[in-house]
Amino acid sequence: MNIITRFLSYYKPYRFLFFTDMVCAFLVSIVDLSFPLILSYLSKNFFIRDKSVVLEGLIYIGIALVAMYILKYFCQYFIASWGHIMGARMENNMRSDLFNHLQKLSFSYYDNNNTGQMMSRLVSDLFDISELAHHGPENVFISLVKIIGSFVILLFINVKMTLILFLVTIAMVVFSVCKNKKMQYIFLDNRKKMANINASVQDSLEGIRAVKSFGNEDLEERKFSKNNDEYLNSRADSYKVMGEFIAGNSFFQGILYVSIIVSGGIFFTEGSLRISDLAVYALYVNIFINPIDILINFAEQFQKGYAGFRRFMEIIETEPEIIDSKDAVVLENVKGDIEYKNVYFNYHSKHNVLNNINVSIKAGENIALVGPSGAGKTTICSLLPRFYDVTGGAVTIDGKDIRNLTIESLRNSIGIVQQEVYMFSGTVKENIKYGRPDASDEEVIKAAKEANIHEYIMTLPKGYDTYIGQHGVKLSGGQKQRISISRVFLKNPPILILDEATSALDNESERFIQNSLEKLSKNRTTIVIAHRLSTIRNADEIIVIDNEGIKERGNHEELLRKKGLYFYYYNMQFQGLNSVSN
Repeated sequence: MNIITRFLSYYKPYRFLFFTDMVCAFLVSIVDLSFPLILSYLSKNFFIRDKSVVLEGLIYIGIALVAMYILKYFCQYFIASWGHIMGARMENNMRSDLFNHLQKLSFSYYDNNNTGQMMSRLVSDLFDISELAHHGPENVFISLVKIIGSFVILLFINVKMTLILFLVTIAMVVFSVCKNKKMQYIFLDNRKKMANINASVQDSLEGIRAVKSFGNEDLEERKFSKNNDEYLNSRADSYKVMGEFIAGNSFFQGILYVSIIVSGGIFFTEGSLRISDLAVYALYVNIFINPIDILINFAEQFQKGYAGFRRFMEIIETEPEIIDSKDAVVLENVKGDIEYKNVYFNYHSKHNVLNNINVSIKAGENIALVGPSGAGKTTICSLLPRFYDVTGGAVTIDGKDIRNLTIESLRNSIGIVQQEVYMFSGTVKENIKYGRPDASDEEVIKAAKEANIHEYIMTLPKGYDTYIGQHGVKLSGGQKQRISISRVFLKNPPILILDEATSALDNESERFIQNSLEKLSKNRTTIVIAHRLSTIRNADEIIVIDNEGIKERGNHEELLRKKGLYFYYYNMQFQGLNSVSN
């Protein structure tokens, strides 16, 4: 019921269109139902009159019938055009709701779900829902009007024949309900298999350079073929059930005709049914059976749309883990004092990634985190902007628990430069302005100059308006990194996180970017995750972390004098393993 109630809620903004569509559907049904009655009446009461009276009356009758079908024309036009537009608008609203909800979901959701599968729900699932939204109520309403209307008229013609017809129809309905339950499961499986195909295609195409560099085209083809074959098998199963459904209903329709011929013949020989009534009865049986055909065809559409909406609701009902508290306040006038108090964290598992972490960072200080992969350096940084929430303890900024701050104001106060830079499909200017969308062109240029990328941008064919391709494929790693730095310059946050920002670059690019980062870090509280220890020699404090927690802390000279873990890492990078062993 929750799914149905939520589905119906999308009709609310379009109530006028919906009810107008239903009125038009009703009028179309009435026109179709009235024709056999008009023909029966004229046959019995009008065509038996004088020829001159009939010919004169036919002019008015013809005009009335043409007017009736002109009305049907406009009604069907409205149903076919504005009915579909209503469905498209509902699809638009659902897609917006789904996309907006995806934007709110926490990192943990994306850790566990594939982007290609989400794309499937945004595109193909919602199209089927749109078709259901338009054709569903309309088809059901027209069918019910025609079935009930023709059934009542058939009762007036011959009660016994109609009761026989009713019994066969009941058997048909029971058969349809049983098959529909089976179809519901299979069409949901279709959707999942289609999502797997989308996920496979996305992974392969986004990683096409890795695929080709390893010569693994055959491997990707096999992986795709597996998902494609599974989808084919699922579709084959659905078509088998649909075949049983359609063939079974076709059989029952044949039984309906057989029952009419046999029972009609019996009642005619008994004298309780006139041959003219049998002819009209046959016309109404066609009107009775036609909406049943529509409902049979609609069953597949319903199951596809229902399965799609269930998948839609699975995401919509997923609650974001990171949300504003009821009494959240805006973070203003940020100094930049940061403190991690007895922080514990795990990714929904029994094993803690962080255990009792205590770090105090004064405003304007530059703190570096050093240690092996998996020690929790990135996790510590991810807790500060609340990409994840602590399992235990607290993180504060200027003495305020970040869980009591609005997420927007918290993240607006933090700038992040990551190792893996994401470039959006668009121009250089659009990518820089991602740091502050309302920035002026002058501010964009200033940010680019501070990031040492302005001169390069001016060599591009269209300067700042040059299209850089999907994921910035037309730029080198160093150029992308400098654009990402210019974003942060433009944002101008009081707190800065540098997550191995230079580890994937060549030495020349690193020197350029290191200068930019030093300029960026000035007068800001900065947390640096360092892979290359040469970049953190001037840090106010270096914190060495391993899988057991914080092992050492101090500045560069102090840690070298201790000859502990930092000393070991430093010698590995700058003097080689032999000097460490010596």
